Amino acid sequence: MTAIPHPLVTVARRLAADVLAPQAERVDQEGVPASTIKAVKRSGLLGVSAPKEYGGAGAPAAVAREVAEILAGACCSTWFVQTQHHTPVKLLTESRFPVRERLLGPLSRGELMSGIAYAHLRYFPRVAVRAGYERGSWRFDGTVPWYTGWGLNDVMLLAGLSDTDEVVFAFADAREQSGLRASPPMRLAALTAARTVSLELKGLRLPEEAVVLRVPREKFALADLERAANTNPAVFGVAYAALDLLAAHPDATATARSLRTRLDAVRRTAYALTDHRRPQEHMTDRLALKTRAYDLMRTATTAAVVAGGGRSLDLNSPAQRLAREGLFLLVQGQTSDVRDAHLGSLASP
Repeated sequence: MTAIPHPLVTVARRLAADVLAPQAERVDQEGVPASTIKAVKRSGLLGVSAPKEYGGAGAPAAVAREVAEILAGACCSTWFVQTQHHTPVKLLTESRFPVRERLLGPLSRGELMSGIAYAHLRYFPRVAVRAGYERGSWRFDGTVPWYTGWGLNDVMLLAGLSDTDEVVFAFADAREQSGLRASPPMRLAALTAARTVSLELKGLRLPEEAVVLRVPREKFALADLERAANTNPAVFGVAYAALDLLAAHPDATATARSLRTRLDAVRRTAYALTDHRRPQEHMTDRLALKTRAYDLMRTATTAAVVAGGGRSLDLNSPAQRLAREGLFLLVQGQTSDVRDAHLGSLASP
């Protein structure tokens, strides 16, 4: 992994070394603490891609990706909680709705942190959350199957589908209120620490002023498809962290070196296609690289477990934690196209 000279990369490395990595195993078992989220907020990393005029850093995409790799490699649960924040910031930056002036500054400066509740849109034609306009406000009804960061986020970006096949994105306070109830935190094989719940919406009303985007469902689905083809930087972060563990074993240095060379090559090509002027023209290549990155992450985490032997199964071992985090990343943000490409690659001889 090549280091990018940017102040926020330095900040991310310091946060990872001083706060995230030393407590990663404890956090994995006990949950992401509020103190860690406060440290993330103070760091300025929540504004890495936010516009400078609103208090953000306005950093290039390459910087945001490297920050994500560093955080994910140190503590994937913390990375996952804070990564939700960047989509709302992007939507607000591009929005012309009044909510932009109310929330973009606080979110860019890290005064508030946002979660997201819209992955259920990928279930179409099944509609998990319905949005309807009634008497000057939007009413949301249905179930959000996955919401991460409950009890840690300040606000959430919620999406529902209207009767006119329009996706409505609006902000709500991330707390129980009239029309919104959360389940107990889910027990998951990995990233239970990220405090994921489901949300029951029964007549949750949000004012027109809370809306950040309204877009035809087909247009949203096309943009979501293109985004999902990119390799998640967290995949590289977890893979590199596993290779660092592997390299610490004297009898595994050659294996670590070989895997790192292959991972570096996939990373360079994947990011080059992400940054291509017309990335939509390279969907097949991007999906192939995404699945190749999955393969290398899985190999790297497996190698770290193998090198550690029986000690790797101890819950205080970072090798087993990284392996479980890798399993999580295989399905995080998955679309049907990503799943089909991944299954196809696994079936190949």
